[in-house]
Amino acid sequence: MSQSTVFGIRHHGPGCARSVRAALDELKPDVVALEGPADAEIALPLVNHDEMIPPVSMLIYPKDEPRRSVSFPLTDFSPEWQVLKWAGENQVPVRLMDLPMSHRLALDKQHDQQNEKKAAESPEPVEEKVSEFRADPIALLAEAAGYADHELWWEEQIERRDDATGLFEAILEAMQTIREEYPETRESDLLREAFMRKTIRKIRKETVGHVAIVCGAWHGPVLTEEALNGKIDGCKIKDDTARLKGLPKLKTTATWIPWTHSRLSYRSGYGAGVDSPGWYSHIWESPQDAPLRWLTSAARLLREKDLDASSASVIEASRLAETLAALRDLRSPGLRELNEAILTVFCQGDDSPLRLIRKKLEIGDKLGSVPDETPSVPLAENLAKLQKTLRMRPSTEKKLLDLDLRKEISRERSHLLHRLNMLEVSWGVWEESGGGDSTFHEIWQLEWQPEFAVSIIEANVWGNTVELAATHRTVQRGRDAQNIQELTELLYAAILANLQSAIPELLDIIGVQASVSADVRHLMDAVLPLARIARYSDVRKTEAANVLPILDGMFDRILVGLVSACLALDDSAAETMLESLLKAQQAIDLLGDETLQSDWNIQLRKLLPSKVNGLLRGWACRLLLEKDEIEKEEFDRLTRLELSPVTETSVAAAWLTGLLKGSGLLLVHQETLWSIFDEWLRRLKPEIFVEMLPVLRRAFSDFSSAERRQMGEKVKFLTDRQSSIVDSGENENGGEINHERAAKVLPVLTEIMGGNLK
Repeated sequence: MSQSTVFGIRHHGPGCARSVRAALDELKPDVVALEGPADAEIALPLVNHDEMIPPVSMLIYPKDEPRRSVSFPLTDFSPEWQVLKWAGENQVPVRLMDLPMSHRLALDKQHDQQNEKKAAESPEPVEEKVSEFRADPIALLAEAAGYADHELWWEEQIERRDDATGLFEAILEAMQTIREEYPETRESDLLREAFMRKTIRKIRKETVGHVAIVCGAWHGPVLTEEALNGKIDGCKIKDDTARLKGLPKLKTTATWIPWTHSRLSYRSGYGAGVDSPGWYSHIWESPQDAPLRWLTSAARLLREKDLDASSASVIEASRLAETLAALRDLRSPGLRELNEAILTVFCQGDDSPLRLIRKKLEIGDKLGSVPDETPSVPLAENLAKLQKTLRMRPSTEKKLLDLDLRKEISRERSHLLHRLNMLEVSWGVWEESGGGDSTFHEIWQLEWQPEFAVSIIEANVWGNTVELAATHRTVQRGRDAQNIQELTELLYAAILANLQSAIPELLDIIGVQASVSADVRHLMDAVLPLARIARYSDVRKTEAANVLPILDGMFDRILVGLVSACLALDDSAAETMLESLLKAQQAIDLLGDETLQSDWNIQLRKLLPSKVNGLLRGWACRLLLEKDEIEKEEFDRLTRLELSPVTETSVAAAWLTGLLKGSGLLLVHQETLWSIFDEWLRRLKPEIFVEMLPVLRRAFSDFSSAERRQMGEKVKFLTDRQSSIVDSGENENGGEINHERAAKVLPVLTEIMGGNLK
C-alpha cells in the first residue's frame, strides 16, 4: 500500500497556492487526491485546455432540477487550480475525493421536503434548525496570536510568507489542536470526511508510490496516516461504511462556466470566499514588489478618471505605507496600510476615490472563459452562436448599447435581448430614454453575470434555441396570467422580442379576457401596452391590425364603467385609480383618436362632482383644462369651490395634488389659481399647515427645477403685490381705506379683544 501526505490549504489563498506547488515539486507524488466532489471528475480534462482562462467555476447540477446547482469557483491564485495545473504539466493523475454532489444535493432536497411537510402539518411557523457548530480555526488562531483582524493574521502569516518550509506541518498541527479543543463537528462534515477517507484508501490500494492529499485545512487531521488506519476515534473503516450507508442520490452532470472576481467573494460549493480577489490576484502575480505595483496601478486608475495622482504621490504613499507597516510590526505593507496611504496622499481624506479603487482593483471585474467544446445544454450553445454572429461578446463591464431599429443587425440584437429577458436572463436592461418608444432607437445597459449560466440551463426545458424557449415560456405565462393587464404587457414584450409564433395565441387569450373583464381599473392598466403596439408597429416590423379591434372593445367597457368605478374610493384606492387613469390617458394620446378623446372627456366631466375623491376630481379638472374643455371662468369657479373655507383641509389638499399632476407650465399662468391657493394657505392654522406640508411637498415634487422656479417667482409676485397694497393703504379691491368708518369699529373690537386698540 502506498503512503500519503496531507497538505491543508485555504481555498482562494495565493500564499497557499504558491506553497502547495512548491511542496508538490519537492514531493513528486504519483497521484493527487484533491478535495472536490467525486462526480465532477469527468470535467477535469478541460483544465489544461489553452482556452480555459480563470476565473472559472465548476458547475454541478441535477439534470432534472438545475435550480439546485452548486458552483465551485477557481482562479489563478486558488490552490486547487494550481494543483490541477501542476498535475497536468507533470502528467500526474488527479482524483477528486469529496462526497459526490449527487448525494449532497439529494440530502438538501430531502431536508427541504421534511421542512415543507412539517410546515404543512403545523399551523405554527417552523423554526429553521440552527446549523451544527463548527469552530472557525482562523479566528481562533488569530485571536490566540493577538490579532483582532482574522484575515490580517492569515494574510501576514500564510499568504505573504516568503519561506514555506514546514508550513503544512504547522497548519496540520494547529488544526489538530483546535479539533481536539472543539470536537463538535457538523454532520455534513462527518459525511464528507468519511467519504474522503474511503476514497483515499481505495486510491492507496490502487497506487504504487506516494499520494498527495490536498484538502481544506480543517479536514487535514482526519485524513492522516493515523486516521486512515483507524487509529482515531470515529475514523475506522466500519464507522465510515456505516455513516455512508443508504445515502439518497440524484443524477448530476458537471461542466465549466466563466466566473468573475467579484463573485469569488460569495460563499459557494467550498463554503469560502475572499473579500479582496483583485488584491489576492495582485499578490499572486507580483509577490516581490506587490505594494509598489499596487500603488502604481491605483494612481493609473485615478488618472484615467481625471484625478490627480502623480509619480511623486506614488513615492510619498509608498513611504507612508512602509512606515505604517513598521509601526505595526509587519514584514511589509498590506492592503490596510496601502488603503490608508492612498486615502491620505491620493484622496486627501476623501474616501470617494477609494471606493473606485476597491471596485476596480481590490475586487475587479475580470471575467474568465471556457473552451468552445465545454459540455453545455443546447440552449447555451445556441446563445453562444448568436452572441458570436451578432458580435455581442459577454462582458462584466457595464456598457450602453444604442440600437437603431431601422438596421437589421440592430433589430436582431434587440430581439435577442428581449427574448433573454422573457427567459429571465437579464443580460440587458432596456432603458426608457428621452424619446422612449417614439424613436427608432433602443438604449440598453449590458452587464453579463456568471449566474446567467444557471438560468440558461434552467430555461433549456422550454426549448433548445433562444427563440423557441422564449416562445414556449411566453405562451405558458399567457395561459397562467391572472388578469388582462399581465396579458397585454406580455403581448407587448412578445412583439418586442419578435416571437411571431406566440402572438396569435396571446391575442386570442386577450380577446377572451377583454370580452368578460368587468374590472375597469385592470382594463385601463391593460390598454397602454396595446396602444404602444398599435402606434409603433411599423418601426418594429409588426402587424397592428389585430390589436385595434381589441382596443376598441376595451375602451368601450372603460367608458361605460369609469364613473361608477371612481365613486366612494378612499385615499389609497384613489391613488391606485389615478395611476390607471394616467395609463389610459397616455394610451389615448398615443392612439391620437379624436373621437375617443372626446368620449373620454365627457366621462371625466362626470368625475367633477363631490362624490368622487378629491384627488381624482383635481386630476380630471387638470386634464380638461389641458384639453381646452374648461373655460377660464369655470376653472376659477371650481378652484374657489374646492379651496373654499368650508372644504375640509385634507380634501382640498387632495384636490390640489390631483390638479398638480403633469406639466407645471400650464398652471403657472392661472392667476386665479395661485391667488386662491395663496389665500388658502394663509388661512391654515399652524398645526394644520405642518400636517399638510408633506402632502404639498409631494404634490410639487414631480415638477422640474425650472417649473418650480417659475412657481416660486409667481408666489413672490403675489406676496410683493399684497405688501404693496397694504403699504399704499389700498384695500384688496383697489380702493382707499375709509378711516372714518374704520374708527367706528374700534370700540367694538376693543370689547371683543378685551384690551386697548391704538
